[in-house]
Amino acid sequence: MDYYNILGISKSATEADIKKAYRKMARKYHPDLNPNDKAAEQKFKEINEANEVLSNAENRKKYDAYGDNWKNGNAYANSGQQRSQQSGGSRSSGGNPFESDYSDFFSSMFGGGGGGSRGGRGGVKFKGADLFAELNLDLKEIFTTHKRELNVNGRNIRITIPAGIKDGQVIKISGYGGDGLSGGPKGDLQIQINVTNSTNFKIDNNDLHQNIEIDLYKALLGGDLIVDTFDSKVKLKVAPETQPGTKVKLKGKGLPVYKKETEFGDMYITYTVALPTNLTEKEKELFTELSKLRNA
Repeated sequence: MDYYNILGISKSATEADIKKAYRKMARKYHPDLNPNDKAAEQKFKEINEANEVLSNAENRKKYDAYGDNWKNGNAYANSGQQRSQQSGGSRSSGGNPFESDYSDFFSSMFGGGGGGSRGGRGGVKFKGADLFAELNLDLKEIFTTHKRELNVNGRNIRITIPAGIKDGQVIKISGYGGDGLSGGPKGDLQIQINVTNSTNFKIDNNDLHQNIEIDLYKALLGGDLIVDTFDSKVKLKVAPETQPGTKVKLKGKGLPVYKKETEFGDMYITYTVALPTNLTEKEKELFTELSKLRNA
């Protein structure tokens, strides 16, 4: 067998490359993930054989030098005769030393030879699959940290939703996923947060934006204005001769910073000016007089 080809790596692969390739291939062809698939089980055997040889620096060196004869490489090279004894045991083989037996590692994995018990393959542990869920929240619900109870696959799970969590953010709960393979740890539960904005505020990271309409007279003469923030009402002073598009900042009136409940973004208010309609004859006269004064 070409062990490099089995693991899908080159002969220049590093130890880290070998380990990464092995874990990827072993998980793909693990019998627990491919029940009653003889081809996958055979592939899994070959993957483990290849890993045992290539992950051991001394064995890899012999394999690179002698190929299939690596276990009896020295004797093979010195005598030029067929290999007759495995380097660490008493079994003899007239052909490939793996045809009638498997390495100790492989035997412990499968409980013996090629047809051994499947119950012994616990030598390779794999983390269980992650589970995925979604949680829909309204923007108002992310203003303070609170707890929520979810039902995932019939299991009630109580989680904490930190204030300031963002739309699309994922909360990972370790150990609440699928069961591990061969005694491996459980996978994780990953919950994606979907935030719905039912307010008039526009969101920019932790800042909030809103447009506030004022009438012409307040824009010209100034005055007081009550506006809604996220959690309260604020009284503002509109300066005389405020122009349309004027923007004011309310410091600390935005959304809380994620996991920093004492820190907040800001709120930005942009003024729009509503012009009067359905003018009376008297109003028209006054505006005409005002226009004459301005153009005098």
